[in-house]
Amino acid sequence: MSHPTANDLRRLAEEVGGILVERGETVATAESCTAGLVAATLTLVPGSSDFFWGGVVVYTAAAKVELAGIDPEFLAEHGTVSATTTEALAAAISARSGATYGVAVTGWAGPSAGPDPEHGPDDAVGRVFGAVADHRATVSRRWDFEGDRAAVRAAAVGAVLGLVRRRLAGSDDGADD
Repeated sequence: MSHPTANDLRRLAEEVGGILVERGETVATAESCTAGLVAATLTLVPGSSDFFWGGVVVYTAAAKVELAGIDPEFLAEHGTVSATTTEALAAAISARSGATYGVAVTGWAGPSAGPDPEHGPDDAVGRVFGAVADHRATVSRRWDFEGDRAAVRAAAVGAVLGLVRRRLAGSDDGADD
């Protein structure tokens, strides 16, 4: 997967935002490895307050507990970075905010000092999980990106916004474009 440019990300955010506004729907984010870049990208769109509820940066386990309401025992079982945890974050931010869609992302942008038992079994630099939740279901994906921190984070934003776009188009399988 190639890394998206800033223009690619902005176009994707405009497309997602346009669909949400047209439907009168909203989105909220819970971000770990992207540290707010999904929210920042969505808010590049003029009028984003019409579709973007807000977001939280849940960079640490404590933030996932305090800001998103994830149970510490759940994190101990599933790790702070996993498909299951990312799905829980997406559902939690949707429920807490009242937004139509909750979007979450966790992963490792690197560099890594080595595996960390707190993270979970999928601890690998460039591994990212994204999820989109609404009242019907939650869809998640796992991606493996290459590059430095900036490249991995940009790729994660593009992948997560692409997942949102597919969900808005009615595709619940999370398959790539």
